[in-house]
Amino acid sequence: MNAFATGMNRNNALVAVSTGLLRGMSRDEVEAVLGHEVSHVANGDMVTMGLLQGILNTFVIFFSRLIGIMIDRVVFRIERGIGPGFWIGSIVAEIVLGILAAMIAAWFSRHREFRADAGGANLAGREKMVAALERLRRTHEEPSLPGEIASFGISGKTTMAALLGTHPPLEKRIQRLLAGTGQNHF
Repeated sequence: MNAFATGMNRNNALVAVSTGLLRGMSRDEVEAVLGHEVSHVANGDMVTMGLLQGILNTFVIFFSRLIGIMIDRVVFRIERGIGPGFWIGSIVAEIVLGILAAMIAAWFSRHREFRADAGGANLAGREKMVAALERLRRTHEEPSLPGEIASFGISGKTTMAALLGTHPPLEKRIQRLLAGTGQNHF
């Protein structure tokens, strides 16, 4: 089951849903999912995320090059041109800063998901939105592994996965809707 919104502005947007979603959800749940996606469009989430990612990437490249130059000049004492310190330092800095930038973009994306949930609740009704999220939660729950091989299971619930995840856990999204603390500027 999947749905997404794409497009750079409200007049040129597209909302798509998979046949798995249409077959696996009730009409009310599909309505809520569509409301969630329409809320992404109305809030300009696609263009906002695109701009944010572009700005973050610009800072990553700029600061990684600056760090590379500093390593070349200070550590390797290269006065003219660029040496190995620049290349090694800038590559390592790009990786580290890229991970930090991805965490920032993911945090912002998770915030936008809460807003889109609230928008879906406003458009279709809170009960329908909660039901849709519950359906997704039940559908995407991982089957439990037998105790003998549980340590080999990949749950995706590590701290790093949580920091890089673009969507908050379904349980948190449901709790926020039930508590009425979702934000929506739709």
